[in-house]
Amino acid sequence: MSRSQAAFSPAPPAAADRLAYIVDDDRDMRMSLRMLLQEDAIDARPFLAAADFLDALPELRPGPVLLDVRMPEMDGIALLEAMIERGVRWPVIMMTGHAEVPLAVRAMKLGAIDFLEKPFPYEELSALMDRAFDLIEAQVRHGGDARERIERLTARERQILDAVARGLSNKEIASELDLSHRTIEMHRARMMRRLGARRISEAIALASGLDR
Repeated sequence: MSRSQAAFSPAPPAAADRLAYIVDDDRDMRMSLRMLLQEDAIDARPFLAAADFLDALPELRPGPVLLDVRMPEMDGIALLEAMIERGVRWPVIMMTGHAEVPLAVRAMKLGAIDFLEKPFPYEELSALMDRAFDLIEAQVRHGGDARERIERLTARERQILDAVARGLSNKEIASELDLSHRTIEMHRARMMRRLGARRISEAIALASGLDR
């Protein structure tokens, strides 16, 4: 059986430095992709649901994400939006079982690197994975710049950046740190200047170690 037919034959262990994630509610698809990626020395970690991936996200190492569009409860587009809100800009490859042009356009506008219609030739996915890992390497190189900017912050500004990255409002941060709303606003403005960030989403991206 050819690789494009998603064989389930045993695969050798994958190299530890090439890590990817599969988010798809179809078990056969998850396992098939995992086996095939292992043949390319890619360690692919499968997730049944978008919520499971989001729960694990803070502990995950940056890597390409193979993301199914049609999933129950939280679909692939919603997950991609949630990743962006958290400042996570890892390469995302969307997958769908149907030709859905409007969804493809929306996914690309959100930053997905491509949109694959199932079933797709493995060679096409393999080329996209190579491209995705090139993007990850570029993000890691920029990570040094992110660390330098974070180190410019005072201890208080780092506390506020952490709180912002957790999605807290100024009012909630003020309550958590027992400071006035005005004080939080001043610290937050200085934090943004030190980071060289124009939007809060950029600051959150820096906090995640990935400068956009």
